[in-house]
Amino acid sequence: MEVRPEDIRRAQARLQGQAVVTPLLENSELNARVGGRVFLKAENLQRTGSFKFRGAYNRLSQLTPAQRSVGVVAWSSGNHAQGVAAAAGILGIPATIVMPADAPRIKTENTRRYGAKIVAYDRYRESREDIARAIAAETGATLVPSYDDPHIIAGQGTSGAEMLAQAAERGIRLSQLLVCCSGGGLASGIATAFAEASPDTAIYSVEPEDFDDTARSLASGQREQNAGDARSICDALQTPSPGELTFSINRRLLAGGLSVSDAEVREAMRFAFNQLKLVVEPGGAVALAALLHGRVDAAGGHTGIVLSGGNVDPALFASIITE
Repeated sequence: MEVRPEDIRRAQARLQGQAVVTPLLENSELNARVGGRVFLKAENLQRTGSFKFRGAYNRLSQLTPAQRSVGVVAWSSGNHAQGVAAAAGILGIPATIVMPADAPRIKTENTRRYGAKIVAYDRYRESREDIARAIAAETGATLVPSYDDPHIIAGQGTSGAEMLAQAAERGIRLSQLLVCCSGGGLASGIATAFAEASPDTAIYSVEPEDFDDTARSLASGQREQNAGDARSICDALQTPSPGELTFSINRRLLAGGLSVSDAEVREAMRFAFNQLKLVVEPGGAVALAALLHGRVDAAGGHTGIVLSGGNVDPALFASIITE
């Protein structure tokens, strides 16, 4: 199964009036630091605080009445959980979310507030996919994967389509674009949008250094696994390996994969707060971290950055920005 630019356009039509058209921001301090112009897609300002609402609503809005009545089940560390819960609430669909017991409190509380039922699991000892599939088998609910689904990918790709339109309004053509990556849904969706309208834009995935499965997979040509004992502050970017569908897209369309340390992510979060006046969660700050720490050369060019989410635990955020 493939994802085409027309699928993204259809997703845009479904999301109209539901998803926020997030701003494409420019900051003089950031431009001066890297020696070029930088355009930041602020998906931390999206409904539910991350880009995930886009894919979730696009997927759920296409369920049949019979499927809606039975409900949906998803697995997520928090952002997809909130996206599915919010979309399900809008559409009147019962939702169950399998979430890690150590997910940030703000993510679990928001997921419940949107009306979903939460089933907790140990992310280091249990399989969230197995738990979700067992629930679906028992209840008849529809599984809503967090990334390896064409409707999810097309929904996430709408953020890329918006970037293209917003850049064109300013007469800008991005020379490169940095996108956070876990399972690869956002990167593959955005890459699909750019492949049609701006094929010369070099698109890079960015991951935590101990969860760099996409970068290693792009280098080897096959889907690589992360170590079972890997740890990172980036709770939203901890999938064990790239998705099958997402990797088939990303291996064709991405220019390469980058990685950053947790310390670099913390610095990027501080920069976003102090200079951009934005709250960005660890996983949402990896692309900015890669730019600030020279993983790509931005001098003299036009670089795009996706700030993918802002759902960070308040206590953790306070400790990071005051370090």
